[in-house]
Amino acid sequence: MATFLFHSDNAHGWLQVERADALALGLTARNFSKYSYVKDSGTLFLEEDCDANKFFARYIAKHGALPTIIDKHHNGESPIRRYRRIDPNA
Repeated sequence: MATFLFHSDNAHGWLQVERADALALGLTARNFSKYSYVKDSGTLFLEEDCDANKFFARYIAKHGALPTIIDKHHNGESPIRRYRRIDPNA
């Protein structure tokens, strides 16, 4: 069973997913909204309200259960907000 980090700050949260893990579930940038972020073209930070749930739905369909989630809270504003936004039209 895989383990993923869930980052949050005082206002929002994101699921950290490697691009390869998303691709293994058939998910690309086109499946996610502009409210998610990407770092160094390899790590995705999927916003908690819609995009993370899309990932979870595909994960459950493939593996039969949710992955393990580890919470990481950032005091103040998370540095994730400074990463490049995912472009769903790319």
